[in-house]
Amino acid sequence: MFKKILIANRGEIALRVIRTCREMGIKTVAVYSKADADSLHIRFADEAVCIGPAASSESYLKIPNIIAAAEITNADAIHPGYGFLSENAKFSKICEEHKIKFIGASAQMIQQMGDKATAKATMKEAGVPTIPGSEGIIDSFKDCIKLAKEVGYPVMLKATAGGGGKGMRAVWSEENLEKAWEDARQESKAAFGNDDMYMEKLIEEPRHIEIQIVGDSFGKACHLSERDCSVQRRHQKLTEETPSPFMTDKLRKDMGAAAVKAAEYIKYEGAGTVEFLVDKHRNFYFMEMNTRIQVEHPITEQVINFDLIAEQIKVAAGIPIEGKNYFPELHSIECRINAEDPYNDFRPSPGMIKTLHTPGGHGVRLDTHVYSGYMIPPHYDSMIAKLITTAQTREEAISKMKRALDEFVIEGIKTTIPFHRQLMDHPDYVAGDYTTKFMESFEMEDQQ
Repeated sequence: MFKKILIANRGEIALRVIRTCREMGIKTVAVYSKADADSLHIRFADEAVCIGPAASSESYLKIPNIIAAAEITNADAIHPGYGFLSENAKFSKICEEHKIKFIGASAQMIQQMGDKATAKATMKEAGVPTIPGSEGIIDSFKDCIKLAKEVGYPVMLKATAGGGGKGMRAVWSEENLEKAWEDARQESKAAFGNDDMYMEKLIEEPRHIEIQIVGDSFGKACHLSERDCSVQRRHQKLTEETPSPFMTDKLRKDMGAAAVKAAEYIKYEGAGTVEFLVDKHRNFYFMEMNTRIQVEHPITEQVINFDLIAEQIKVAAGIPIEGKNYFPELHSIECRINAEDPYNDFRPSPGMIKTLHTPGGHGVRLDTHVYSGYMIPPHYDSMIAKLITTAQTREEAISKMKRALDEFVIEGIKTTIPFHRQLMDHPDYVAGDYTTKFMESFEMEDQQ
């Protein structure tokens, strides 16, 4: 087992890793930028090293500074948390070259799963369902007709040079295909100077459901069930829950088996997440793989009584996993509390927290690094806390979350607490009837 782990991150995830290390009897090193000199993770670590100025490019992303901090403190492993360098193949490789264990995926694994085209091809080889579509550019409209029949309507035509929704057309039947083909190509040509097109199956009423997996260095993997992350704004998750209200026992079994198959096919080592899009008919398709711990990992821990950070550390130290799959025994919801103004298009709201009262009680967990008098710097991600409630049923978890949000007082800055409080009363959310398009029609009610 490791004697000392450096945490190459900040905020609540750094504190989260430090807590598990302390329970495991492992010494910790915190690194921090000058803007984070008063951060809580520094106070709880055994040692702390300043690695640069406020800008993350000069501190938390500065590989030489982090390696130097590990060497001068004699750390034998580095935990990257999430974000920053957690999925950086170069960083993983440099750690290996310096004989410091990177508690995460190998450089090769990160590269293999980081490129979406390579990842999709690999998953196809492994027999994991992927979104049907063209292998590359469609050469002619004749080929387009043939492919649409093979894939099955509805389909989505996409410009290879696309972006911002330009050069995209949803097509529901063959009679509309030719017009969509011409319109999309013309729009793409005008916007990007390129009219090359490809095609994918259109996922109807998509849900974003991910499967948590752990793989060891002996080629064995297991899954720890699913998380529903469909409530998103601009592809940023706002709240997550497990089990998914959309899930059936059969779908959970099938998706779990596919995720394990994916992990074992690539001999994945560490904690990771296989992400799927699931359509309204409960067909699921591989989307991507995250080769790190996820922000929303606490809800999985809560429903199966499992420490994922401890498991990451054990796997990195060469300890084999048990190999059994886990299924949720409770229901857990996580709300990401961001320093943002939900009444003003979620504009970031850095500044000093003047008053802080945190919720507690049975079934309430709060992962945070902030305190009264803490200055939230403007340089980093706006998430300041994760509020998690756990109960026997979904209805009870929602009731508990409402109560916890009502107790949660942060003054001095704007936060997303009012948004989450309104979300917990939204009839579609309460019914579990939401997709990745949910936020497109959500409107904040006026402040009382």
